[in-house]
Amino acid sequence: MSGNVTSLFRSTAAHSPSMAALTRESGEAAGAGPVDFCIPCNPYFPTPAMFEELAGRLRDIITYYPSSADTITAELCSLLQLPPQCVAMGNGSTELITWIDHLLVRESLAVPVPTFGRWTDQPMETGKRVDMFPLQEAGGFALDLARYAEFVRARGTRAVVVCNPNNPDGGYLHKQALVQFMDAMADRDLVVIDESFLEFADAEAEPSVVQEAMLRPNVVVLRSLGKNFGLHGIRFGYLVANPALAGRVRAMLPKWNLNSFAEHVVFMLRDHGPEYAQSLHQVRRDRLEMAAQLSALPGLTVYPSQGNFLFVRLPVGAEGTAVRDRMLTEHRVLVRECGNKIGSSSRFLRLVVRPQVDVRRLVSGLEQVLYGAGRGAAVPGPATGTGYSSGTAAVDRLMHETNGSGMRAITAQTAGAGAPGLAAAPSPGTGTGTGVPLPAAVPVAAPVAPAAATVPGPVPQPVPGPQPVPYPGPVPVPHPAPAPQPAPAPVPAPAAAAGYPPPVGPTPPGVPARGGLTAAQVRGTNGLESVPATGWPHAAGMGQAG
Repeated sequence: MSGNVTSLFRSTAAHSPSMAALTRESGEAAGAGPVDFCIPCNPYFPTPAMFEELAGRLRDIITYYPSSADTITAELCSLLQLPPQCVAMGNGSTELITWIDHLLVRESLAVPVPTFGRWTDQPMETGKRVDMFPLQEAGGFALDLARYAEFVRARGTRAVVVCNPNNPDGGYLHKQALVQFMDAMADRDLVVIDESFLEFADAEAEPSVVQEAMLRPNVVVLRSLGKNFGLHGIRFGYLVANPALAGRVRAMLPKWNLNSFAEHVVFMLRDHGPEYAQSLHQVRRDRLEMAAQLSALPGLTVYPSQGNFLFVRLPVGAEGTAVRDRMLTEHRVLVRECGNKIGSSSRFLRLVVRPQVDVRRLVSGLEQVLYGAGRGAAVPGPATGTGYSSGTAAVDRLMHETNGSGMRAITAQTAGAGAPGLAAAPSPGTGTGTGVPLPAAVPVAAPVAPAAATVPGPVPQPVPGPQPVPYPGPVPVPHPAPAPQPAPAPVPAPAAAAGYPPPVGPTPPGVPARGGLTAAQVRGTNGLESVPATGWPHAAGMGQAG
């Protein structure tokens, strides 16, 4: 591998270079590239037999037009037991994020960081204010939904995003807590629950909130197909919402926005449900084993994950860009360094879960790069350190450019601004909006000086709490037990959840949401179009069989 290959990472703003770009730059033959721990793809699906079937149909697939998006969507809905009126399929989840931003987000959007880059970058590109809620390293990057709700209200944000599991840390939120959060946000314009990696979770039997989304007037659930089906290159995903919201997005999509590869895969899936479920089961097993092996490396912290990736903090003194470049050039292993993710830094890597034969190669390479005698430090000295991938630099730059006065805007709280540690909501006409809560350690009367143009100071952190506990070994899934499910009858009162403001409340059974469906209609006993039963797992618990 040449220096030209690692230079590709320096030219990408928020994402890694594509595998095609890396292959072209390295001059390697197709299929001879590095072991990929960067792209979060299911390594066990499609099966070899499915790839052979696709190869046999290649001529027809690339020669002829696909069916319309409605036809492909109807087939997917029959598999997932979803009403087609509530679903819009896109050319990848990124296309759907783009249309959600254009059609459903007004002036502002709140998002925890770090997270998937398009949730911060897309609304910035269209001039919206992005209110960023930092996930604290001291708390293991866990998202406190009650504090997040307070932050949204203090900022006056109109649209809200939650990724479950979150990318890059794999943090998971239980379904009951998310439903309570959606109810607490019933007065917002939009609540997006991004479930792009939920198929890999095993903390609950039915973790998805798609059924609840169809009953609510302001909730959209985003699902990916490329990640869990192991087919990023095909570019297909879908969203679920009440018919009014789903219809607004669907009406803007081109008639043939889905390609013939996507069509052929969707129509193949009916015959491959068991293989798909088994692939997810194997990824979950691999995740535990991989976490145990990485946790054995001195100084490396592995955060609990429910995605098909692990978020790891490098030992003190190690710098992610140097580790990434050496792993690629010396060991032909591609890892995702997270310094260009807002809210992260170059001390963190996101490593995709892969089969054990590949994990052994990863661990061996990390041992040599981080601790190998006579091989030099993994990190350049202060005078020669790389400065092109600083997570805090990305935070300061983006907030300064898109939210008015940037870090200069953090000032004292005003009365009624919310819980301690939250920034005051902006006054009309101030033009401020960093989206960052005021850390308790910062004197409330002193504004924070603007960050330097090239090497800004770090975002202030709260008083450190207990550090996340590394995985002790291959033990059962290290997540708290699911919260008990509420009784089916009266609608639960979300106000009982500590920290939530009084909510508007969910739609009662039998009463359609504004522009939405009744509970009976969601379950397919309506006149909308019932969905035939199949052997494929339904959407709420898709892939949980194993």
